[in-house]
Amino acid sequence: MISGAEIMVKCLEAEGVKIVFGYPGATICPFYDKLYDSSIKHILVRQEQNAAHMASGYARCSGRPGVCIATSGPGATNLITGIATAYADSVPMVAITGQVRSDLLGRDVFQEADITGACEPFVKHSYLVSKTEDLPRVFKEAFHIASTGRKGPVLIDIPMDIQQIEIEDFTYPDSVNIIGYKPNTKGHAVQVRRALETIKSSRRPLIVAGGGVLSSGIKPKFQAFADKTKIPVISTMMGIGVMPSDHEMYLGMLGTHGKVVANRALHDADLVIVCGARLGDRAVAAPHQMSENTTVIHIDIDPAEIGKNVKTEIPIVGDMKNVMNMMLDEIGDYVVPNQWQETIRTWKKDFLRVPPVFEGFVEPRMLVAHLSGMLRSKAILVADVGQNQIWCANNFRIRDGRFLTTGGMGTMGYSIPAAVGAKFARPTRDVVVVCGDGSFQMSMNELATIAGNGLAIKIIIMRNHRLGMVRELQDVNYDCRHSATILEGDPDFLKIAEAYGIDHAEASSNEEAERILQGVVKSDKPFILVCNVYPDTPSI
Repeated sequence: MISGAEIMVKCLEAEGVKIVFGYPGATICPFYDKLYDSSIKHILVRQEQNAAHMASGYARCSGRPGVCIATSGPGATNLITGIATAYADSVPMVAITGQVRSDLLGRDVFQEADITGACEPFVKHSYLVSKTEDLPRVFKEAFHIASTGRKGPVLIDIPMDIQQIEIEDFTYPDSVNIIGYKPNTKGHAVQVRRALETIKSSRRPLIVAGGGVLSSGIKPKFQAFADKTKIPVISTMMGIGVMPSDHEMYLGMLGTHGKVVANRALHDADLVIVCGARLGDRAVAAPHQMSENTTVIHIDIDPAEIGKNVKTEIPIVGDMKNVMNMMLDEIGDYVVPNQWQETIRTWKKDFLRVPPVFEGFVEPRMLVAHLSGMLRSKAILVADVGQNQIWCANNFRIRDGRFLTTGGMGTMGYSIPAAVGAKFARPTRDVVVVCGDGSFQMSMNELATIAGNGLAIKIIIMRNHRLGMVRELQDVNYDCRHSATILEGDPDFLKIAEAYGIDHAEASSNEEAERILQGVVKSDKPFILVCNVYPDTPSI
């Protein structure tokens, strides 16, 4: 005989899960009891939302679905923001929640919450398991759905009695056959040929790359296509890292907070090839950002995204990996006209801006740019949300590593837990967090997770005593009426670091900050650097 809880553990083992992030409670205790005897490593978080962010960071750096676990009621509802963040950023995740006994459902008993209903807008699919015998099928389907098509989170809600009931045997399915779920991954050959013909006849083509390029695992082939054709590349925030930042054909991030050269190229291009991006309002805020005469080729695995925000002439539904392989094989000897290449090179020089430095403060954009050279080529930078996110997106120079942030949901407090997940996925890589003093305080409780697991994560806090990005909006739109954006009563971050046993320092100039970082970035211990930033430093 085998219990449902033991089946749950064996399902995770069958999926090759090595690590999970969670917080126990009564209704998930049967599972935790069986997890005790498993080889799966469990990371105890300090708040359930951070378990989802850790699973997200792990998934994005490992290429495998991350797993997070919580109990029923508030434990489950605390997961929601992390699940919604993963959904908006198309991150594969399986969230497992305990639930009250089946016979108590609907009676508003202690810690009962309709988590499947609450999460409905933020998951690819959810399960409320009603029979222990269904667990193997449910787990197999959940991992399949999370990691295929447009990737995203799947929720499995399991009542306590389903975990406790014993059945005679356990068999994990070899395959999945879900009626109604057959994502189109191949890419239509006729549409690809149309796209290639259009590319070859264009004079000013441009590639817009999104997170779909990275999640498909096609980055080397994508770079090969850009190198071969000399088509300039710009990216969305989620697409940062598709090309090395210093590559001659890469122009940076587009959009409201993007690079001037990237937005200029988008406006002047006669052909835009959108690869794995939805082009939301932060990327293309208004139709005039693109010429009325621009032809758009949109490649995406999710047909619902094609043409949703930008009028598309040539839609291609398919996995970027398959479509890019076809395009690379059939593009022939096409190369962008020299005039467009020369225009791009001129713009990159003309639109280069050097930010001003204020005495007694760290200039964050310059520090982030110089930080790039201190780290190894495969370093992972995790940016939080706010001004620090934009400073990093526009100035950190990616080489072979990753830039992680939440572009879709824009969840403050993401960076520290996501960095924990990233470090567990890639333990030999440099992992650095850049956050503001506001976002740091949203997840600083996870310093305990970092210290308790001896994770060599370096955290840079850009302290300006402001909710900087909201303050900027108030300057522009609300006559500088700074309502609720001045951070008063903040703790001493150095003493916070000391309380957790984490080495720390403070800097009030770039020279000081860089000297400190040079000495600690490659150490095997965590570190917190507090940088005093001029309060009115803009996002761009």
